[in-house]
Amino acid sequence: MIALSDISKQYGRQILFVEASMQLNPGEKVGLVGPNGAGKTTLFRLLSGEEQPDEGSVTIPKRTTIGYFRQDTEAMSGRSVLDEAIAGSGRLGDLHHELKELEEKLADPDLGDAMEKVLERYGEVQDEYQHAGGYDLESRAHEILAGLGFEPDQVAGDVGALSGGWKTRVAMAKVLLMKPSVLLMDEPTNHLDIESILWLQGFLKASASALLLTCHDRDFMNKVVDRIVEIDDGELTSWTGDYDFYATQREMQSAQREAAHARQQAMLAKEKRFIERFAAHAAKAAQVQSRVKKLEKIDTVELPRHREVVKFDFKEPPRSGDDVVEMKGVAKSYGPKTIYDGFDFAVQRGERWCVMGRNGAGKSTLLKLVVGDIEPDAGNVRLGASLKLGYFSQQSLDLLDPSRNVLEQMQHDFPDESQGRLRNLLGAFHFSGSDVDKPIQVLSGGERSRLVLARMLLDPPNFLVLDEPTNHLDLETKEMLVDSLKTFSGTMLFVSHDRTFLKGLASRVLELEYGEDGERRPHVYPGNYVEYVEKTGREAPGVHL
Repeated sequence: MIALSDISKQYGRQILFVEASMQLNPGEKVGLVGPNGAGKTTLFRLLSGEEQPDEGSVTIPKRTTIGYFRQDTEAMSGRSVLDEAIAGSGRLGDLHHELKELEEKLADPDLGDAMEKVLERYGEVQDEYQHAGGYDLESRAHEILAGLGFEPDQVAGDVGALSGGWKTRVAMAKVLLMKPSVLLMDEPTNHLDIESILWLQGFLKASASALLLTCHDRDFMNKVVDRIVEIDDGELTSWTGDYDFYATQREMQSAQREAAHARQQAMLAKEKRFIERFAAHAAKAAQVQSRVKKLEKIDTVELPRHREVVKFDFKEPPRSGDDVVEMKGVAKSYGPKTIYDGFDFAVQRGERWCVMGRNGAGKSTLLKLVVGDIEPDAGNVRLGASLKLGYFSQQSLDLLDPSRNVLEQMQHDFPDESQGRLRNLLGAFHFSGSDVDKPIQVLSGGERSRLVLARMLLDPPNFLVLDEPTNHLDLETKEMLVDSLKTFSGTMLFVSHDRTFLKGLASRVLELEYGEDGERRPHVYPGNYVEYVEKTGREAPGVHL
């Protein structure tokens, strides 16, 4: 059991913890929640030993191993993806690579007198490696990397050639391969597609390791954790159950506290009126003094703190024609890899299509063909009449001007809008108060995504094409976005790995999948995502419930 006892921690004037306590039991799966800046990352650093509390203690039993996955990955180069994953997997990884080095030395005919010493060391390392289960390390590494979406050619390829998102997956593989006593995971689903998220969900659920994680995926939390720890106003509060249970109970508790506050305020007002009315009456002096003393002893019921949810009335988009997209005989290849060949697809006004498929199935390629970012090799893509297109992708974030702040960007894009309306919109996307003065160049990925979506929805198009719009968005922003788009009267085509988004918005499903013969077999499901899951028995292509 790991225990934090009466810890206090602050940075300058920012107080994160005040005599806070919690414990993490062996094998327990715990979700860590709290607003941005509440101290979630600091708690991870305290548990990993990277930081110490100002007061209180962190107790970690001997021989406890801790694996810590974080968003900021270290530099990786000079190894294959497989070797990099194994090298970072702790003691077992060190032994694995030492064995390889010793084997190379033993194969050297010029080793001479050092042979006996090398043989002795080889025997020691081999014995420890075998007892620690090292001989299945490489197969486990292949299994974990495949689960995280790596193709065989990627596993054998240079890790230095990977993008930042894929390097983050390698960093996660290192931690999972360790099989530590305790797993600390900071937003593990951020760079994963839905297939990898579902694999990780099962892996963590089955793992013997204790787990403490932060996550912006509500379904993931519900499936993995059995307890929630909330950081709020310097305190750590534990709630038994999954995230939905926590949210329901917290809402009930808040409602009860608000009612208790209202009752207490009514009682206080009544007592104060009595005191003010009879303060000058000698006959009532004893009663007045008694009530004054009573009020002095009362513990005030504080109102619960709520994250302010700003509502924004989005404009109605202009009406488009009935035929929004028609693709006929479309072919698209990248080198020897065929993505589409004779592909037909149509979108009608008011439909909300989600596109499902494993890595490399062509999801983003489809969206790029539709918006005209790329041209088909054969066939044609025709957009309907009166379309006003809005396209969100990770590249959209590059359209922001880093020399401006948040409000300046909106004022530049919408010079005819009032500052009040712009601030109201930004508030709906959680840019409140001084947040609107933040320079764009210092915004996080999630903040940039929120700003781009806010720009898009202020003057909404009638055809929204969204490629992973929920990446880096927190739970509250996702739920606000889903609620806003539920009333959107236009047409949508989107790729998303977030099941809250899929359940809330998809009225049609296009599944891009391969048959056993390697041929692509696109499947159209005329129902919504929930019906797709019920009908197919899977939440994503190839991943069965």
